Amino acid sequence: MKKTFDGMVVLVTGANSGIGEAAALAFHAAGAKVFGVARRKDTVENARSRHPEIRYLLADVTKASEISGAIETVVKEAGRLDVLVNNAAIFSFAPLEQTTEEMMRAQFETNVYGLTFASKAALPALKASRGTIVNISSAAGHKPAPGGAVYGATKAAVESLTRSWALELAAVGVRVNAIAPGPTETPGFDKMGVSAEAVPAVKAEFVKQVPLGRMGSTEEVARWIVAIAAPDAAWVTGQVVSIDGGMSLT
Repeated sequence: MKKTFDGMVVLVTGANSGIGEAAALAFHAAGAKVFGVARRKDTVENARSRHPEIRYLLADVTKASEISGAIETVVKEAGRLDVLVNNAAIFSFAPLEQTTEEMMRAQFETNVYGLTFASKAALPALKASRGTIVNISSAAGHKPAPGGAVYGATKAAVESLTRSWALELAAVGVRVNAIAPGPTETPGFDKMGVSAEAVPAVKAEFVKQVPLGRMGSTEEVARWIVAIAAPDAAWVTGQVVSIDGGMSLT
């Protein structure tokens, strides 16, 4: 039986863990030829060993030349690119008084600059295929939280870029949408700059804001990434879809 993405090529950034890994696997299950990008050699090698069905490439999205080179490899090997999923992101929380230059630069460079570098590099191939960009935002992009100002600002930028690019690229047949997850069980919580002992309490505080009363799973988010990229969603562009257990309502 023909699958939704048969004959199509998908590139997912930050595909070595969390939502990106789940999205890469979901696109593969839907029939796509999937390429994943990660920025560290060890994570690329580990991902390759876990998922030999995914073609993993080493590239840092914050370096325009590296992500451009990765996209060139995808198009050279696969002959086309139909979907770009801009998932690579980092987050750390701190109140204004404890916010450092390094913390700000790292988040904007990955979450905003990296997403823009990847989208620009992919655009010629996406125009040729009349493809689609799916940006991964966050509930933090439109729901303020104490200590989350910098991360939230990067995701607000992602949502603004999504809407502007959707208008800009509609004439060439390229759709641009965003998925905005609420708190999701990913390894990112272990890298957010708090002690391992504090992570459960941080998660519990997030869950208090979710009407459905739990964290989401990466598979639940990935399902919607695939859905909004699918050919039968061809009438949808410029949208930010909240997959957050109702968090945006509180």
